[in-house]
Formats: sequence, C-alpha cells, structure tokens
Amino acid sequence: MKNRGRIFLIDDEELIISMLARSLKKEGYETKIQTNADDVINKISAWHPDLVLLDIHLEEDRSGLDILADIKEEKIETQVVMLTADDTAESAIRAMKLGAADYLTKPFNVDEVKIVIETILEKARLKDEVTYLRKAGTASLADTMVGQSPAMLKIIENARKIGEARASTVLITGESGTGKEVMARYIHNWRHLREDDESEYVPFISVNCTALPENLIESELFGHVRGAFTDAKTDKKGMFELADGGTILLDEIGDMRLDLQSKFLRVLEERKVRRLGGRIDLPIDVTVISTTNKDLKSAVANKEFREDLYFRLNIFAIQLPPLRERKEDIPRLAEYFLVYFSQKYLKKNIKAFSPEAMKIIVSYAWPGNIRELKNVIERIVVLENEEIIKPKHLAMGLTGEEESSVPAYEHGRLSLPEEGISLEDVEKDLIRQALERVGGNQTKAAKLLNISYDTLRYQVKKYDLK
Repeated sequence: MKNRGRIFLIDDEELIISMLARSLKKEGYETKIQTNADDVINKISAWHPDLVLLDIHLEEDRSGLDILADIKEEKIETQVVMLTADDTAESAIRAMKLGAADYLTKPFNVDEVKIVIETILEKARLKDEVTYLRKAGTASLADTMVGQSPAMLKIIENARKIGEARASTVLITGESGTGKEVMARYIHNWRHLREDDESEYVPFISVNCTALPENLIESELFGHVRGAFTDAKTDKKGMFELADGGTILLDEIGDMRLDLQSKFLRVLEERKVRRLGGRIDLPIDVTVISTTNKDLKSAVANKEFREDLYFRLNIFAIQLPPLRERKEDIPRLAEYFLVYFSQKYLKKNIKAFSPEAMKIIVSYAWPGNIRELKNVIERIVVLENEEIIKPKHLAMGLTGEEESSVPAYEHGRLSLPEEGISLEDVEKDLIRQALERVGGNQTKAAKLLNISYDTLRYQVKKYDLK
C-alpha cells in the first residue's frame, strides 16, 4: 500500500491513540505515538511527520498548547491538529491562533479524523505546488499546455484572458480525456498566482459530481451543521467554503441532480452558501469552474438541465476540441509524454519514435483523446527498453495485447490489413476502450457501443475484462 503520509500522535490516553494509530495504518499512513511530553519537540523534528495529532490537555505541567507554540517557534514543517475534550471554544480558538490547522473534539469519530487528516495533507501538498509554480513564474504555464495548433493557441490565449480578468464563473466543455481539468487548473493559476503574498495558500478544490454518493453530495458541497442528519456529529464545512478565496472545480456538472442545480444557481447568483440544516448564509469568494462532456443545450431541451443555470454558466465558455481534430498537436504531445515518463521511470535509454510509429500515432483516431495517448505512452515506456519506439511496440500499447490483429486507424476509419483480421480482437479492444473512456461504468459503456447492458455484461465476462 502506498504511504499516504507520516502521523505523529501525542495523547496521554494510550488506549485512544493506539486505536487511532491502528486505524490510520490501515489507511496507508505511517504512525508514531507518544503519551507524554518528554523530549517531544526533538522527536517530532527528527521524525519529520506530515501531521501531528496533539492533545491540548496533557496530564503534566506542559500542555499541548505549549508544544504547539514550540513547533511554530522552531519552524518545524508539519501540520498540527489539536485534540480536546473541552466543549467550549476557548482552547480551540487559542490553538488556531497559535497556528493549528484544525481541532477535533473528543469523543471523535475515527472516520471524521481520517477525513480531516486527508483534507489538511492535500491542502499542504497543493500549497507546495502553488509555491513552486509562483517561483517558476506564470510565463511557463502556457508552455506546459502542450499544443501549437491554431485552435489550441487561440483557446490558451482566451483561457489566459479569462483567468487574468478574474472571471468568477467559467464553463469548460469537451469529450472525456481532452484536458478539461488541466485547463481549469491553469485558469486557476493565471487567476491567483499573480498575488504578491507567496506564502498565502490559494485552494483549488475539485469535486466530481458523479463520484459522490447521492445522499452525501449536498452535504459535501454545502456542508452541514451538527444534528442535520443522523451521522452529522459535528459541524462541517462544505467544498464551497473550503474553496473560499480560490477555485472550486465541479467536474461533470451535466450530471448534477435538478434539485441541486437550483441550489447551485443560488450560490452562483448570491455568492453565499447555507450549510445543510443551517440558518445562516455564509459569504464566499470563489471562482467556479464547471466542466462537462455533455451537450448542455440538448440537456436543456430535454429538461435534464436548467436553462437559467446554463445561461449563467455559459458567460465564459471554452470548448476543447478532441485530439482527432488537432492532429498537428499529436507528435508534440507524444514526445512530451515520452520524455516525461522516461524521466519518471528512469528509462534513459528510450529516446524517440520511429517515423513509422509516429505515422501510426498521428493517424489513430484516439477515442479516449489525450488521456488515452498518455496511458499508451506510459505503458510503452514501462514495458519496453529499446531506444526507438517502433510500430510493434504501439500494437501492444493501443490494444493491450502482445500480438494484436486489431487494425490500425487511417483517416478515422478501420483499415483492413492484408493478412486479415480477428473480429473477436476488434470487439474486445472496442469494449475495453469504451470501459476505459467512462471509467468502468458498464451502463455508459453499453450506450457508447449501442448495445444493451446485458449484452455488454456478457461480453465483459466472455473476454474477462473485469
């Protein structure tokens, strides 16, 4: 399991921190516990934890607040979450003023602790990324958006203008894999990285509207107050509040429920949110970027998407073209990913593509767009060791088979090879592509292939594509 971070737990109640440490280890965190304040600063400094869970009321002369103050004074690079059994806010406020990232009130829910830790560590990682990009300078941002076709140059120029103008609402549309989230991040960077204070964290919160459970999406977006529903043990900030001062990305906005669309429209118009079960409207200053691969005009006509919300989102719109419509960018993208993954996987011997291989890459239809191209190049870099990438390597990369009879694509259509073709291989490859394109959702894959759900399930089982 991948190491998700290092957590140092300090609490005089050994049973509590031992139980919590075990739970965090199961989630992939490395943990270290201590039940007293003995030499704790030196131990924290030596262990380099990503986050410290620190009890405010230790049973000795030195309190958790004293330790927190020392951590900040010593400039130890770690996040601190305070633990307290005090129902009043006084000690928590003191901790936050001293620099604590958050606090949790005992008795706490273990799942709540995990969510708090994950959120704080993600913010810390993003802060490091923002600091790096500021130091690198905003001029390099456009260069990393690989594309020199006239269409992409115009899109990049418009995106820069939208970001620099500090537009509050942006809509990015395009097929899956065309780079909508990447574009959203660059608009965010152009919008915020020109600030003078390099130490200020500017949040970028990404929400996949299709990934959140139906019963949690409203709470996740808008937050909730304690007692709003059965499991609401404490107040919780929603994604809009967490993104305050920065950007929230709502991925696949076209799949948002109609009742939530109404609340979302209110947020866009009033720039306020109300937590689930709450009575107070909280003002927010946030750039809202929405993305979708759906045709929202058709969704409006079919009463699946609110017309007033569509017009509100469509003030600043960017349509990203599919890769097959910007073929002049394909060689540059392929070479970019080759260099990137060669460095990532320390494959210094892989140098370039042969002319024949590049011809196949350019002529292929790329139904999964840039994401598919990226995945293919990564697979080749990992599995191959030859200096020059040749057509035989692409066969495996495009189909997943060592020896493939799936034909190449020429001008957007299948080309029948002279030696013949295996229709089974073609069918298997297309089913695999459909599943990859929709993230494994069999219902959506069946629609892409224009077959019934039961037929797809049979074919998935037949070809062992689970």
